[in-house]
Amino acid sequence: MIRTPITNTDLRDHIASLPADGRDVFLLHDGSVRAVVIQGTEVVNQMRANHRLGILETLVLGHAYLAGGLLASTVKGDDRVQLTIECGGPIQGISVEAWAIGAVRGYLKEVPIPVEKPLESFDLSPFFGPGFMTVTKLLEGKKTPFTGQIMLKHGSIAKDLAEYFMISEQTPSVVSLSIQFDRDGNVVGAGALFLQKLPGADDRHLEELEMITADMPSLGKYLSEGKSGRAFVEEVFASAQPQYLETLPYGFSCPCDRKRFAEYLSSLPGDEKQAILTEGPFPLELHCFNCGTIYPFEKDELDTLLQ
Repeated sequence: MIRTPITNTDLRDHIASLPADGRDVFLLHDGSVRAVVIQGTEVVNQMRANHRLGILETLVLGHAYLAGGLLASTVKGDDRVQLTIECGGPIQGISVEAWAIGAVRGYLKEVPIPVEKPLESFDLSPFFGPGFMTVTKLLEGKKTPFTGQIMLKHGSIAKDLAEYFMISEQTPSVVSLSIQFDRDGNVVGAGALFLQKLPGADDRHLEELEMITADMPSLGKYLSEGKSGRAFVEEVFASAQPQYLETLPYGFSCPCDRKRFAEYLSSLPGDEKQAILTEGPFPLELHCFNCGTIYPFEKDELDTLLQ
């Protein structure tokens, strides 16, 4: 993967002033609820730069990247999780993949997202429309993946992901995804919160936390002020006596590279190779959908690869 530079100097300086991206894990109410908070401002900005996204596209795919980071906290080792949304609205669909180690990548199916009139709010439900959310866990040592699917009910990745956990995994959960923009449309804060009831816990504890979550300040705005996700949990959920466990990495990463794309070109059938050499275009640009990286191949390089 090649990282597209973030050209806005003020934004770069702001990101550098924030605590590093990561996932902080807690137990609440004497171990009855597991909490994960993500600070991901740099991830969302790098995602936006690589995929060359506008505000609406950044909001939608940014929420999906944050959700992927939360899902990655439910697996371990070399496990990975895929979050897929197929829908009938202008968004068309989303595909995100996240590893237990915290790497996340993915793309929107429709860029730019068609907009008929200026946005009046950040309510994304009209852009999703009817559809399905699928979560696939590819677990190390398991021959077949675990897959769960629900119909989209809310048109909100956060609410529908909580619905997925309730229906497919029978685990009451609370999910919050938050991205803060400044007046110029720059992402100045991005974070996510995941509360999950543990086996044998009292339902009242999660219900109490849901009430706190409904009234809590914006996580994205909180992080944009230079505060940490850990401080957010310890402050907002102080009554639940948060017990800090660990900090896990979280970053935008893709295993693609130029060599893999060169091998792909070399493996093409002979007639396709000849068509490329004859018709071009030159340079031939190959795109990685997952991270937005563009790999250009000049004619002299193609002559060597495809002969």
